[in-house]
Amino acid sequence: MLTLERHQMILDLLQEKEIVRIQEIVEATGASDSTIRRDLTELGEQRRLKRVHGGAALLSSKTEEPSVLEKAGKHEQEKKAIARYAASIVKEKDSIYIDAGTTTYHMLDYLPENIIVVTNGVDIALQLMKRKIKTILLGGELKPGTLALVGREAVNVISQYRFDKCFLGINGVDFKHGLTTPDPEEAHVKQLALSFSDERFVLCDSNKFSRVTFAKVAELAQVTIITDSRLDETERKLYQKLTNVKVVTT
Repeated sequence: MLTLERHQMILDLLQEKEIVRIQEIVEATGASDSTIRRDLTELGEQRRLKRVHGGAALLSSKTEEPSVLEKAGKHEQEKKAIARYAASIVKEKDSIYIDAGTTTYHMLDYLPENIIVVTNGVDIALQLMKRKIKTILLGGELKPGTLALVGREAVNVISQYRFDKCFLGINGVDFKHGLTTPDPEEAHVKQLALSFSDERFVLCDSNKFSRVTFAKVAELAQVTIITDSRLDETERKLYQKLTNVKVVTT
């Protein structure tokens, strides 16, 4: 296979998966480990991808935020497994905060009914209503892409409550930069949810690791991260030096 063909295959894999491991590329191209590492270095220098621990990530703007429709269907099995485990943590009579997001949305089918949920996710609130679970929806500005409520009204409402547990989605998990999300207003709501909760959980598939977006939410040590078994073992051990990482199988 020619170098240009191999480079294009790597970029195509990134478009499909957003983050790929070196071993995945080796299996897809038939090239050696050392050849792929050279390819990734060259593509990284050309600003066509971002090198991360053990592989490469799709290069994107730190302020770019995929819509619900763009995220729907991506890594769905991983998201469902993460969400099912997260829901198992919730006990009868808990008061919890569920963040807007496609992974947190998958929790809803598995929650016990005798709980109170506060959320800034419009689609999440509607689904909870169908299950007859007591739900409080934050006010504020509705973001059309993510169906999340943010802004002053959202901050005012969430500040009135205290939670047994909170479950947040996140866009970036990084060893150095912590937890990040593209929108500062949404980051503020997440920060408040964390500060008002006794137990704090972040739900994210393994593709969110070694990724940094615009607005800082929290340090890794502030939360327990629930992710899927595609997370590289070496990477998991690296992150577990700073926080608790729970890996669930799909």
